[in-house]
Amino acid sequence: MVPLMKVERKVLEKKRRIQMKALCLELNSLIPNENKDSSSSKSSSSQLHLLDQAAKYIKELRERVDTLKEMKKIKINNNNNNNNVNSNDDEEMPVIQVKKVDSNLEVVLVSKLNKQVMFHEVIRVLGEEGAEINNASFSIVGDKIFHTIHSQVNCSGMDFNCPAMLERLQELVHRRDALCSRKMQE
Repeated sequence: MVPLMKVERKVLEKKRRIQMKALCLELNSLIPNENKDSSSSKSSSSQLHLLDQAAKYIKELRERVDTLKEMKKIKINNNNNNNNVNSNDDEEMPVIQVKKVDSNLEVVLVSKLNKQVMFHEVIRVLGEEGAEINNASFSIVGDKIFHTIHSQVNCSGMDFNCPAMLERLQELVHRRDALCSRKMQE
């Protein structure tokens, strides 16, 4: 019975060595070539060398992760500081911008979600001022809504007055904002 136990032990040990070799090869495949030393040999010390390289590489990765986490914290803090600075801008909402390039007109309207401007009224003013709407879209970011209106102005008609239209739009937007503010206070 004793020789049989020795044979079983040898078989088990051989399986363990084969499994360890396979795991070392897998570990070796995970280490980038630039982190590998070319001096490793095929002896038993090469497995030790491989484990040492893997440990060094893992330490490098941990340091890199820590550095990236620190950079992320700094960016988040900077963004929060910027948001705190911009939070005073909320009192100036809604904001309207008009850009005219050649015969193209772009109107951007930014307002708070809880103080929305009547979009159709802005479209009506543009139409009354002679702008032909090509495209209108909106997107919501945080607690703000961004409306973008692309239109075209009749170039042959010299009666298009961009400053007058902007004044009308600002009056419309701020009058609407004042009404919303009063309703919220009631």
